[in-house]
Amino acid sequence: MKFGKRLKQQIQETLPAWREKFLSYKELKKLVRLISSAPPRLAEPLEHGKVEAEFVYLLNNEIDKFNAFFMEQEEDFIIRHKELQQRIKRVVDTGGPNGTMPLESQYKDEMSKIRKDIVDFHGEMVLLENYSNINYTGLAKILKKYDKRTGGLLRLPFIQKVLQQPFFTTDLVSKLVQECENTIDEVFPVEEEEKTKEKRREAITVAGKGIFRNTVAALLTMQEIRRGSSTYGQFSLPPLSLPDSDLIHSFQLSSPIPIL
Repeated sequence: MKFGKRLKQQIQETLPAWREKFLSYKELKKLVRLISSAPPRLAEPLEHGKVEAEFVYLLNNEIDKFNAFFMEQEEDFIIRHKELQQRIKRVVDTGGPNGTMPLESQYKDEMSKIRKDIVDFHGEMVLLENYSNINYTGLAKILKKYDKRTGGLLRLPFIQKVLQQPFFTTDLVSKLVQECENTIDEVFPVEEEEKTKEKRREAITVAGKGIFRNTVAALLTMQEIRRGSSTYGQFSLPPLSLPDSDLIHSFQLSSPIPIL
């Protein structure tokens, strides 16, 4: 499957509020085609410089869009993570041996709600990591098309700039993802995990979408984007290894994304 179709599929599978925040790949691809098929006068250095400046302007607008959305989500995640930790402490303190919660069933119900919220939260953060990956890959691909069709040398300096952008820097989100996983391991016993294994197959909904299914699809897409191949190059993302899970592999991608 070509990248444009894969991007379209990812946009359809993500959270509704996120759909306008992805790379305008189709529009940029049309612009590259238009520039490369323009009259010969554009071959003159001055005209070519004007066209390239316009193209870079549009790319910078896309980066500004990515950064604004990514930083907004990142800030929200920091707040939600703190709130979840506070909820866990409050419920454990009131429902534990020395707590004031009257019924064990009430304690289990509260912890079940927290667990669901943690899984939802974890899923949204994985979707944001995928958002970063797929938009970076789209930029690299459209720049490759531009250089190939116009004879320009825009790709290398522009990608070097992209690597310094907030939307590409996912270290904090990755740390929060790991902390969520550690919280689940520490707070919820293995027995409970086994009992709820089948329930995890059900759609955990956020804004009417199945966040669990979307998260698995995002993980598989990240794996395909980062997979090494005969065309793996200096602008490709490093490979991603996923756990050998039947549940994960039950959601199969139709075909890999060709890497740069």
